[in-house]
Amino acid sequence: MERTLIKDLHEHTGKEVTIGAIVSVVRQQGKMAFFDFRDRTSVIQGVVFGKPEVLEVAKEVTEESSLFVTGIVNQRPEKMVNDKVENGDIELEITGIEILNKSEVLPFPIRNDTKSINEMVRLKYRFLDLRSEKMHSNIINRSKVQKFIRDFLTKLDFFEIETPLLSAPTQEGSRSFVVPHRIWQGKFFSLPQSPQQYKQLLMCSGFEKYFQFAKCMRDEDSRGDRQPEFTQLDMELAFVNKEDVISLNENLLIDLVEKNYPEKKIQEVPFPRMTYKESMEKYGNDRPDIRTEKDDPNLLAFVWITDFPMFEETDTQNIDGTGKWTFSHNPFSKPEDSSMENFMSKGNIGEIISTQYDIVLNGFEIGGGSVRNHDPVKLKRTFEIMGYNEDRINKNFGHMLTALSFGCPPHAGIAWGFDRLMMILENEENIREVMAFPKTREGKDMLMESPSEINIEQALELGIKINKKDEDNINNGG
Repeated sequence: MERTLIKDLHEHTGKEVTIGAIVSVVRQQGKMAFFDFRDRTSVIQGVVFGKPEVLEVAKEVTEESSLFVTGIVNQRPEKMVNDKVENGDIELEITGIEILNKSEVLPFPIRNDTKSINEMVRLKYRFLDLRSEKMHSNIINRSKVQKFIRDFLTKLDFFEIETPLLSAPTQEGSRSFVVPHRIWQGKFFSLPQSPQQYKQLLMCSGFEKYFQFAKCMRDEDSRGDRQPEFTQLDMELAFVNKEDVISLNENLLIDLVEKNYPEKKIQEVPFPRMTYKESMEKYGNDRPDIRTEKDDPNLLAFVWITDFPMFEETDTQNIDGTGKWTFSHNPFSKPEDSSMENFMSKGNIGEIISTQYDIVLNGFEIGGGSVRNHDPVKLKRTFEIMGYNEDRINKNFGHMLTALSFGCPPHAGIAWGFDRLMMILENEENIREVMAFPKTREGKDMLMESPSEINIEQALELGIKINKKDEDNINNGG
């Protein structure tokens, strides 16, 4: 059976075609029945009349059922044309219906915006929630933006390279998700918080221009703009400086908005810049919302934040009981040249300025990066300032120091919080609205009912002893 896409029906006016579609609306009217059909491309109204055998089948059709529908594409009379909807000037005179899969009664209506539906219910039936017009549009637009970025960077000779999801646990940064190993009992992989070390190793490997849409996992409490599993647009470049990376990303963001969201206005081009100190003094934070009109949903105010402190004091000691300094962003950033003397001498640590740069949009940090410390001696100094002893440095970062020592070129990079960017572009207030299968605020997957228990055989095979916590206590924040 040859299937015609709904978007192509105009090309078949007066002819009989077969569409494969889902039923959006059913209206039974005695000797007639009206339907709204949709496929991935468009929508069309269909009508059954004068064919009793087809009408009998039509009576069995429910909303959200999938069908093959055969019919004649007719031009609507002029007085019946609806120019407010897609294909409002044609309709399908149905001559045959094959019910492929009849839908059960829906747990909630999906014809309109589903935001008012309980979040737990929406996520449990996410496959239905994603059928709603808004959610379907969000995910499709996300795909289009990803393709746009891929094309943009590929034209600039970037290579898209995947990095591992099973990596080594470290004590730095946020809490990691760890993965036990059946053969190496008592030892664990870590799911990546970011591909930071791998992308720098790719620079050591001579690829020079790398990017990927990387899955990142952090065992943190969820909030509106944060999920335990999220997507970064990750990139790294060799033989570049800070201005090269900023210029590239600014051009990409401008082009992305102009080509994909022409209804939106960028407040200021080139993007303004602000030092960390200026931002803190004026706005009290390092992700300022500088929009001149905050009620305008189509106004985009980008701003670069620079000159971050390299280190910050911490109230807790390092795991080995030493040190009072930790990195502000990540330990692989290079200090500004003006701070190099203090950095190497370990003097005035609080005044050392990093080459870190963040890109902020409408009060959300949507990206951050830095020039990397590609000199192994200088990178080692970072860990010494943080109070790490020689054994700990070699154990956790010996592979990086070794790689850098083999002529690794200078390099810099950035990572975008891709979900956050899409949230803003789609005028949403929560990144769950632009993710296909997000978790709840408590980090649960309602659709797959995970995390879930493993059986005793699996636990024994992995060498794991489970001390079960009270689930109600966890859900109540205990």
